[in-house]
Amino acid sequence: MQEIKCILEGHNREVFCCKFFPSGQKILSGGLDSTVRIWSIIDGSCSATMEGHRGSILDVAVVEDGKNVSSGQDGTARLWDSERAVCIYIVDDSYSPINAVAVGPVGDTVNLGSPKETPSDREVGTEGKLLIAAREDKSVEGIGLRSHQSVFVFEASDALNCCTFISSVDVLAGCLDGNIFHLDIRNPQTPVETVQWSETPVLSLVPFGGSYVASYGCGTCYIPQQGPDKVLQLSGPDRQPVHQAAAWEKIVYTCARDRKIRKYEIPDL
Repeated sequence: MQEIKCILEGHNREVFCCKFFPSGQKILSGGLDSTVRIWSIIDGSCSATMEGHRGSILDVAVVEDGKNVSSGQDGTARLWDSERAVCIYIVDDSYSPINAVAVGPVGDTVNLGSPKETPSDREVGTEGKLLIAAREDKSVEGIGLRSHQSVFVFEASDALNCCTFISSVDVLAGCLDGNIFHLDIRNPQTPVETVQWSETPVLSLVPFGGSYVASYGCGTCYIPQQGPDKVLQLSGPDRQPVHQAAAWEKIVYTCARDRKIRKYEIPDL
């Protein structure tokens, strides 16, 4: 039996993205009203509203258990102090719209650079972290979250819609033309592989077990399996774009334009 636990009300325009905090008790969201908000899933209250972006916020990422990075179409990625609801630092200001961000620990695998100024004492959990910014201008950039320095830039085949870490050194980036680029951040100029299961846009990329889920504008999701050219296809939406996928243990959830959330139980890959 499905029931609504609470309704999160506060954004005055469309909501484009939301992520759970690691605790599972809070949600981070962003949308067309240019605000980033933190919600309690217990009572639906909004505990913080962060303002500063000059355009739509298409993706957000949580850093450790409290600090977070948001991206907006104003071309900036910002590091926020979620307790005080203030921007600590503009990590990236490229002036090219940022469509997606991802944050992951990379440790000593790559040189993330050193901060030119003493970091704020409000920065928590940024050391050893890399921010991936996927942009409208076809570029994927890795930026040291602590140093705020560019680590690499990769030029893709089309505008980027989504990105994610699948390991501490492996990053995926999905394009408008259907290409998915698998990058090793230690040698990001030459992709590990490039796959294209559809010529429609890649709309979301989500780690799943030792693989990942890719959702497309054609209404289909694909999960690569072990072995050459083996892929599991999830169908259901009839040519309706699958805007977002989520994964938990052996379950994959998808959210499509047809207003339906679908649940798939995935066999061992």
